[in-house]
Amino acid sequence: MKDFPQLKGFKGSPGLVRLIGHRGARGLMPENTIEGFEFTLDLGVTALEFDVLVSKDNVPVITHDYQLSGSSTRDYNGKWIGENGPKISELTLAQLKQFDVGGLDSSSICGANYPQQEFLSGIRIPKLSELLDLACLPKGQNLYLLMEIKSDGSLKVTKIVSQIVDEIRKRKLGNRTVLHSFDWELLKECQRLAPEIPRSFLSQLSDNCDETSDLASEDITPDFSSFKTSIPKAIANQEGQMWCPYFKDVTSEMVQEAHSLNLIVCTWTVNEIEDIENMIDAGVDGIITDYPNRAQKVLEIRGFNG
Repeated sequence: MKDFPQLKGFKGSPGLVRLIGHRGARGLMPENTIEGFEFTLDLGVTALEFDVLVSKDNVPVITHDYQLSGSSTRDYNGKWIGENGPKISELTLAQLKQFDVGGLDSSSICGANYPQQEFLSGIRIPKLSELLDLACLPKGQNLYLLMEIKSDGSLKVTKIVSQIVDEIRKRKLGNRTVLHSFDWELLKECQRLAPEIPRSFLSQLSDNCDETSDLASEDITPDFSSFKTSIPKAIANQEGQMWCPYFKDVTSEMVQEAHSLNLIVCTWTVNEIEDIENMIDAGVDGIITDYPNRAQKVLEIRGFNG
């Protein structure tokens, strides 16, 4: 198997479980914002998981939802947009930058789920280049990037991947980046266009779909029930390097199988202390969490590095 230096930022070892800040530190700071990423770096976390979409004028931006989220988006008057707004791909960067994404509507489900998240004002959806530039600064020199490329089926995958990879290559950050998606077909395009960057395969079994599910991803993720082999073997057959399953789908036996196939295993999104403990016991390489500070404390008590 090809040696990818990027993978050392995600690979665990005896006494070491990697911590990966989910959208920065979503439980504590506005998600997918430069302010949230800087906060997470200040905690000592050296890996970030975040989401990338492309604007109408072909600028890669960091945001999770395919549409402006009604629970986290205010207009230029500071008013909540209410229902989900237009698709990210239908707005130019200038239009996107008019909205404030610095807090959660406390009356929304997301607001109730993340009551500790700081409420800020004047926070904009960042360009991918803004985070990549942060990674080039001294404070970001040890930062690894787990970059989830979102696809909704209506956009040309080749164009999306090309635009994102171009931004990475401009800054020579391929050696600290892993490309990551629920869309396994998109990951094939990543391999074709950027063979020097490893790929992470996201999965969630239908049995464990709940309120944490990414509903928009259900249309593009594989039908795992149709697989004639295990998910780790399917990833290995596609020459993948990482498997990122939903934590409720994981057993220690599955982790062992993945490791036997030379796959790195990082689970999402692990927030409760008991679940963090279970993932440590299962032998995963890394834990993707909204609360990296909480996970740090668990690892410290257990005598692990993170």
